[in-house]
Amino acid sequence: MEDSHRLSVHRFLGGGLVADTLLWKKPFGGIVLLASATALWLLFELGGYNLLSFISNVLLLLISILFLWGKSASLLNRPLPPIPDLEISDQSVAKAADAMRAWINYALSIAHDVAVGRNLKFFVQVAFVLLVVSFIGNLFNFLTLIYIGVLLSLSVPVLYDKYQDHIDEKLCQTHRVFQTQYRKIEDNLRKRIPLPQQKEKKIQ
Repeated sequence: MEDSHRLSVHRFLGGGLVADTLLWKKPFGGIVLLASATALWLLFELGGYNLLSFISNVLLLLISILFLWGKSASLLNRPLPPIPDLEISDQSVAKAADAMRAWINYALSIAHDVAVGRNLKFFVQVAFVLLVVSFIGNLFNFLTLIYIGVLLSLSVPVLYDKYQDHIDEKLCQTHRVFQTQYRKIEDNLRKRIPLPQQKEKKIQ
């Protein structure tokens, strides 16, 4: 019997097809995703293929097949290609715009807090994240990062679901160590970079 505090990874991932694929409950989907990602990474990285050329060639092949299919269908009295009317609804555009606006506002609020908020703790957190991203970006190119993300998404959730109790315990210990080190760094920064204090106005 599972503990009541145990996190349901399947529910956290949405509980649908994506969750089933990432947790390997439907192995076929995971195998297809892994094989496709590996094939594309090998094609671009080892084969030296260009992403723009690949997309153009795929689209060219696709429209050529559809064009020949449509021409032959009209000549041979066959059914046309089963292509639905592709149209983006106003609702989809509005949802995408709302989601993008929320992310942009969040990023702007972070920039505002760092620039004028004078929150040293928040500044150190943002600077640390940016340094980590910069370091990782220097080690791998964008396509390799996407491939690593696919590999992690197909391995981390299923491993966490299986060994959740042990991982949570180790993460708590690691978090306590980081918190201790972070407090030391923050105290040192406060001593070296004293923040200006607002002077109270004298009341005559």
